[in-house]
Amino acid sequence: MIETTNKTFPEFNFAEGELLLINKPYKWTSFDVVGKIRNSFKPLKLKVGHAGTLDPLATGLLIICTGKMTKKIDEFQAQQKEYTGTMILGANTPSYDLETEIDETFDISHLDEEKIRANTKQFTGELDQYPPVHSAVKIDGERLYMKARRGETVELKTRKVSISQFEISRIDLPEVDFRVVCSKGTYIRSLVHDFGRSLNNAAHLKSLRRSKSGDYDVENAFEVMELVNHIRQLKEQTKLK
Repeated sequence: MIETTNKTFPEFNFAEGELLLINKPYKWTSFDVVGKIRNSFKPLKLKVGHAGTLDPLATGLLIICTGKMTKKIDEFQAQQKEYTGTMILGANTPSYDLETEIDETFDISHLDEEKIRANTKQFTGELDQYPPVHSAVKIDGERLYMKARRGETVELKTRKVSISQFEISRIDLPEVDFRVVCSKGTYIRSLVHDFGRSLNNAAHLKSLRRSKSGDYDVENAFEVMELVNHIRQLKEQTKLK
């Protein structure tokens, strides 16, 4: 084991293959994290990839694979995910989160705790879900958000997703905190949007955090720069493999 001022690190063999748990920072893209870690290895050329994209405004667990472990990315990506977050009732945004400005508002005075909690029941099990227009889904080889930024109208197709748990943990209107356990490919932004519409109202995502992916927990994750600085230290010690 190698000691640093922040954390005890295991002995890594990055080329042979490592699975790294990262706590993705707010406003970083998943590709930003991959790029930062990949660049820390230079001049050593090493495969680095991630299993399961997080939106820039989301935080939490991002699984990074290096070397031969990148062959297992699809396996890790297919695992069940757990998220916690906060939605805002009574207002909609085109992106379903804070990336875009509010374009619709609704009265929420008629919404009560019982109605809000009961509404989660219709969102468990297997669902047909539309991806957000502002998303990284590709249509005709181009990301949806690029088309949305140009104001293009696109015909979206639903995808099958599975939600095993949808719990409300706090209600302080217009804010509602929740926890969701779901399958690969589930868009929590779409879930929140659909949740608001099913109340004959609106909702958008204020914050989102991925807490688990399969058996992996964000509590055991490294901070990005904590790991990058450790990799740089290993390079200086010529112990990087």
